Amino acid sequence: MYKFTAIYRRVDDEPTLENFFSGTHLPLAEKLPGLLKSEVSRIERKPGGESRFYLMYELYFESDIWFQRAMATPQGVQLIQALRPWADAKILTWFFATSFEEETVARSAFFNAKTAGYVAPPHDEEE
Repeated sequence: MYKFTAIYRRVDDEPTLENFFSGTHLPLAEKLPGLLKSEVSRIERKPGGESRFYLMYELYFESDIWFQRAMATPQGVQLIQALRPWADAKILTWFFATSFEEETVARSAFFNAKTAGYVAPPHDEEE
């Protein structure tokens, strides 16, 4: 897979950032042809305290070719034009990457346990 990742830094005016993300970035990205899935991560903290990052948004495509095709469409051009001022202001960082998943021993054991009927014990929720 191939992905386009955008990471927003924390800003003093979070409502403006949220309005841009949910009202512009998200709707434009969802119209990209060939988009397989998207993932939003709201960054809570880093080890030792608050993170300078606020939000990460990842768009997944079958390959770099599909990504390039999507970016060449009117929707792709409009998305980049909307993001550019945020990148120029150093509020948004973006990058492109080849992405893949690897099966881990722990993941295999977890899914095998679920198949065998294992249910995790309930835990107390924080108050």
